[in-house]
Amino acid sequence: MRLLTAFAIGLVFGVGIAISGMMNPAKVLNFFDLAGTWDPSLAFVMGGGLLVAIPGYRMVLGGPYPTFEPRFQLPDTRVIDRRLVLGSGVFGIGWGISGFCPGGALPALGTGKPEVFLFVTALIGGLLLARGIQSRGLRTKAST
Repeated sequence: MRLLTAFAIGLVFGVGIAISGMMNPAKVLNFFDLAGTWDPSLAFVMGGGLLVAIPGYRMVLGGPYPTFEPRFQLPDTRVIDRRLVLGSGVFGIGWGISGFCPGGALPALGTGKPEVFLFVTALIGGLLLARGIQSRGLRTKAST
């Protein structure tokens, strides 16, 4: 049931991304082009997401526990550290260069366009690189 629920949520998200046009990197890049062909539609998509997410989180987190897990998986810190800032920066730079974010790129795989597969390959490579750097840093800290 858990897998079916995750699939349904992902499907609704992917359809929403497709309908809003956010699978199109040109539409996303135009959002960042304030002095040229600026397209504010991404702001409306984000705003619509917040209108759904904020009450949804309040409703779900108001319960005693999640439906398919023994406890909520929430961050255990609110510290803004170097790792968070660098990761956010890399994410933003990648999004601004390519026009894809992971949420838009995964549904866009269905288009079969080579640039989408290149982005997702780079995304996976970056995740593996970051994981390797992180685990190496943890091993170094543990040995000292």
